[in-house]
Parts: sequence; structure tokens; C-alpha cells
Amino acid sequence: MSPTHRLARDGLLISYGYDDVGTWRQVGSYVDRIFKGTNPAALPVEQVDRFQLNINQKTARAIGIDTSSLLSRADEVIE
Repeated sequence: MSPTHRLARDGLLISYGYDDVGTWRQVGSYVDRIFKGTNPAALPVEQVDRFQLNINQKTARAIGIDTSSLLSRADEVIE
């Protein structure tokens, strides 16, 4: 298991973590505000609001794990 969805695409069984693309967009917004003169100490602390569950079915079959109970909750099922 990993928090990085790319590893599930590469063969890891399950990944559950934040949306890294969305997080980098959020970072870009912070940098933009700082470059425009906002004091970094005045910026609010924001938390990740979206997590992704990715399941690699090929890996699950190879090691004999039944993931049928998780498939309805998965954001992405990799064959």
C-alpha cells in the first residue's frame, strides 16, 4: 500500500492518498499570492480535501486477494 496512485498503476496492490495534482495546483496558488505581495504568515493553512483509492486488479488476482468489497469505493480500478 502506498499514498501515491502512480505506484498502483505500476503494479502495487492498493494506493490511498491525496490527489497530488490538485495539491500542486494549490501550491501554485500560494506562490502566486506571495509573488503578488501577500505576507506568507497571513496565508491560511489548508488541508487536503480529496483522497483517492486506487486498486490494481491484476495484482490482486496474482496474489489471490478478493477486492470485490472495495471496488464500489475505488476512484480507479486498474486492470
